[in-house]
Amino acid sequence: MMPKTDWKQVTREELILAEQARNDGNEGRARVCARRAAGFVAGEYLLRHGITLQTESALQKIRYLETSADISPTERETLEHFLIHTTPEHRLPIDADLIADVQLLVRQLLGESLD
Repeated sequence: MMPKTDWKQVTREELILAEQARNDGNEGRARVCARRAAGFVAGEYLLRHGITLQTESALQKIRYLETSADISPTERETLEHFLIHTTPEHRLPIDADLIADVQLLVRQLLGESLD
């Protein structure tokens, strides 16, 4: 049995890494860290709803949740930001800030904040 992870702590840690990467000019790394953070948020949502996935993959958790009938169109749209592929220039083809979107997901899905 795996030890219970404090989802808030690991989410905060990933967001710190994301901000550091962004400040260093590495937006690609910032997106990776933000996606991992979103995976922890999605995982906590699934746990609270009694859903167990046999994966630790952030993207698989996000994909599963994004297809769930239990979430709102607004929540789905936010989740979709984490699933969009980058362009050949390694940029998102939409105007989205994945770091800010993690904070939004925490409020939307869990009704909490990371503060």
